[in-house]
Amino acid sequence: MKLKSINLFSMLALGLTLSIISCSSDDNATDPGTSGAAPTCSDNIQNGDETGVDCGGSCTACSDDNSSTTNLEGNITEDRTLNASETYTLKGTLNINSGATLTIPAGTTIVSETGTENYIAVQQGGKIDIQGTATAPVVMTSEDETPGDWGGLVIAGKATTTEGINATAEVGGIIYGGTDNADDSGSINYLIINYAGAQINSESQYNGLTLYAVGSETSIENVAILNGTDDGVEFFGGTVSASNFYLENNEDDAIDWTEGWNGTLTNAYISHTRAGFSTAVEADGVNNNPSLVNLTAVSTQEGTALQFKAESGATITNLYLSGYETLVDMKDDGPLANIQIDGATATVEGPYDEGTQVDVTMFDWARN
Repeated sequence: MKLKSINLFSMLALGLTLSIISCSSDDNATDPGTSGAAPTCSDNIQNGDETGVDCGGSCTACSDDNSSTTNLEGNITEDRTLNASETYTLKGTLNINSGATLTIPAGTTIVSETGTENYIAVQQGGKIDIQGTATAPVVMTSEDETPGDWGGLVIAGKATTTEGINATAEVGGIIYGGTDNADDSGSINYLIINYAGAQINSESQYNGLTLYAVGSETSIENVAILNGTDDGVEFFGGTVSASNFYLENNEDDAIDWTEGWNGTLTNAYISHTRAGFSTAVEADGVNNNPSLVNLTAVSTQEGTALQFKAESGATITNLYLSGYETLVDMKDDGPLANIQIDGATATVEGPYDEGTQVDVTMFDWARN
């Protein structure tokens, strides 16, 4: 009996040792999201990077954030960093959910399939970190390279909007709006958005960059929005400021705001070389007096430069307009006094061609 007990004890000890070795020997296994072969649930993953013996935890490679593939769709629920050496395909709606950050390094390209469900959405509480540079911008484009192919980038924040708290966006039922004007949805630097503006319904389309109640702690600079079928950038309330925008041949409005946006846009250059666009700037709703500093808009197709609806207004400093048939359009006969241009109340006659033009060569990183 004593000998049998010793043998049984030895067998148990040996089994425990093998189990420990198995749990530790897989530490160098391929990790989801690296350049090696991506593991799947069929590989018996236990903790996302271990095979064989179950060491506890859950199979992170099997979550719907597609962290091990170059196909983008579904929900990102924990931090993820893309790989600039890969080209990613947007195959549906990609949501960055609350508590998660999607980091996109310099030189990354995302190519969207064509369709109204193809867009990137940063939900309330989520963040995006676009780390482009002048020599290696982040590019978001479409596979067919046709205006209106996809829905662009949408960010929802918790800042104030005239729509109130927890408003519902026309895009995908996204919830936005709150009381935190210093809300932080991340950072964007050196981003090109091309061919966005897919049709939502008979009255609504996606924009290139859509900002729903985005807060002032969000950083947005060096953005180019090209060849869209709706607005280049639209602010739905919020307090976010932005700088260094290049907007070329967006078919509706290059810059649009509503719902009481009151941030500042600095250094914007708008180019219209194709007929059929709506305006360079459209403002609607109440006047929370946002600021445009250093705004240049140039058209070879006449059209309307600045259009203000309802009681909207703005303070514009250093305005230069060229080639537009209509300079200031008070669509609903709102008060011109709401629009201050270079220290004076706006006039419909202008001519607003004496300001210093924004140097278009500062956007050569997006134009060349």
